[in-house]
Amino acid sequence: MATQEQNEWGHVDETGTVFVREADGERAVGQYPDGTPEEALAYFTRKYHELAGQVTLLEQRVKNGAPASDVSKAIKALTESITTANAVGDLAALNARVEALSGSVSKLTEKQSEEAKAALAEAITARTALVVEAETLAAADPAKAQWKQVTAQMDDIFARWKAHQADGPRLPKNEANELWKRFRAARSTIDTHRRAFFAELDSAHKKARADKQALVDQAEALVAQGADGIPTYRRLLDQWKAAGRAGKKFDDALWAKFKQAGDALYSAKSEIDAQDNVEFAANWELKRALLEEAEPLLTSTDRVQAKKALFSIQKRWDEIGKVPRDKIKVAEERLRKVETAVRKLDEDHWNKNNPERQERSEGFLGQLNEAIEKLEAELAEAQATKDAKKIAAAQDALDARKAWLSALK
Repeated sequence: MATQEQNEWGHVDETGTVFVREADGERAVGQYPDGTPEEALAYFTRKYHELAGQVTLLEQRVKNGAPASDVSKAIKALTESITTANAVGDLAALNARVEALSGSVSKLTEKQSEEAKAALAEAITARTALVVEAETLAAADPAKAQWKQVTAQMDDIFARWKAHQADGPRLPKNEANELWKRFRAARSTIDTHRRAFFAELDSAHKKARADKQALVDQAEALVAQGADGIPTYRRLLDQWKAAGRAGKKFDDALWAKFKQAGDALYSAKSEIDAQDNVEFAANWELKRALLEEAEPLLTSTDRVQAKKALFSIQKRWDEIGKVPRDKIKVAEERLRKVETAVRKLDEDHWNKNNPERQERSEGFLGQLNEAIEKLEAELAEAQATKDAKKIAAAQDALDARKAWLSALK
């Protein structure tokens, strides 16, 4: 290989050995067997560009804030690689770029240390907030807690705690242990309260189940009595409402049996009512005729005759007997209205003929007549003097007394 190949940073001699030029001379970097000098020089130049790429990549990592410890390790490795590199190129320039990065490591270390401290403080604050959230739940009155909601809240807090442990910075051991003790104590308190609540609830459910089963047995025993068992069933229903919850599954099953017994009782009553409605339909027609006979008394002014007629109607009314259930209210209200009107005739008569009241009325009438006579005289005097003010006053007073007199007569 007689031909030599060279460039700015290296050359290939006649033996095929490739040299790189450095500040203190040349250094052999290797050979490229079975290749031309151009190929040999190009090969070792590519080795240089690969190193340059690594330096560029490290520069970018520093710019992006890579961990200072990782940068320091990379600088050391690159420095060694460049110093002994079997490559052709400006190795001194690469080395200078790497040394420039060394100066940024201390700044990067300081910056990242501050950031780490801030992140740690933020992590402690966040972890403490989770502890306080759990302790707040634990401090709530267990008797008023909605345990399904409380359990879901605690599960959510614990999930966030685990995520913070996995994704957040590692806390100092003492602080981490202290926060965990508080968090674990809050969880334990909530769990203890929850267990106690559900144990008490289970006990209450068992008692309610026993009480309601007893009510079901009593209700089913009433079925044989038919409609006569309804009053007792209603009392059992009041006891059922006061018995408390037995748990949805048991409540639904027990209620179905209890209601079935009630349905049987009311079904029997419905049959009786249907028979009664048929039987009492004729009674309604008779009572309706009596109402048509009685209602003219609403406008009667003859007290004696009205009382006599009403007495006769009431006697026949009672003799007729029951009417269909849906007619009871209508019939009673119409008759009560007539009875009220006749009773008022009697009351008005008594008020009008009450001796004591008559005596008071006559005394007042006498005083009123005397006042009218006096006012008439005063009016005449005022008219004689043509005093308009006195005339108006006397006339107003006279008109008022006459109105009272008219109302009393």
